Amino acid sequence: MTLIRKILIYLEFMRYKNAAMAGFSSVVAVFAAASILEYSMEGTWLYNLLHLCYIFLMVFLATGAGNMLNDYYDIDIDRVNKPNRPLPSGRIGLKEAVYLTFICFSAALLISFLINPVSGIIGFINIFILIWYAKTLKRTILLGNLSIAYLTGSTFLFGASFFGPDGVIVLLPLFLLAFPATAAREIVKDIEDIKGDSEDGAITFPIRFGEKASAALASGFGFSAVLLSPLPYFMGILTVHYLYALVFGILCFIFAIYVLAAKRDYAESSKFFKIAMFLALAAFLIGLF
Repeated sequence: MTLIRKILIYLEFMRYKNAAMAGFSSVVAVFAAASILEYSMEGTWLYNLLHLCYIFLMVFLATGAGNMLNDYYDIDIDRVNKPNRPLPSGRIGLKEAVYLTFICFSAALLISFLINPVSGIIGFINIFILIWYAKTLKRTILLGNLSIAYLTGSTFLFGASFFGPDGVIVLLPLFLLAFPATAAREIVKDIEDIKGDSEDGAITFPIRFGEKASAALASGFGFSAVLLSPLPYFMGILTVHYLYALVFGILCFIFAIYVLAAKRDYAESSKFFKIAMFLALAAFLIGLF
């Protein structure tokens, strides 16, 4: 196997698109916090550029390592649900997966402390939760879903930590929007994975309480995201342009809930929750102007 082919398999194992999107979200959070705090990024451009690279790389590596560790612990589930992934398909060995995960987590933690102490603390907490999630929380009722919801929202807080505690505080509304939206999508994904999770002995919310109750809970989280979404405007953080742009995200959230509750099309609902989250992030950026 050529080196390039091996690297491509590693990137697939990390789910590089997902990891890159998380890294990009953190970089976006830096510019959002800079705009709110009225901080000019031009003065020390080389320093800022270096730390932007640090933020992207840390989140990319930590997210990728979390994905790999999750696949390591879920190999039996993935043999049923996703047999073509690198680990269950045999393209990457178990020992090789452990080494690669350890290297990525270690590099991510080192990079987080190179940014500043606040970034280092958030990075340490998130890596700890990523490991705990893969090993234990994923198989516990609701805690796994809430862990992922926190981790998704915290990518914005990590990016904002570029400015220390002040940056984290000003982007809390974006975290509060991302948390319920992600929780809703994670519960929907658990409904999709009932078969494989049951065979692996996992105790998820859909397995314990059934599809109907799970769809209701996911819908509740989705409506919470809709209700919380105007918060940044009413707090005076974003302009009225945010509300105008947010309409598309809200409609997408509502459609995702409709598909979930009325049509019971879980894959389609999950897709629209993801699109709605992207549109809400875009609205947030528009609201800065």
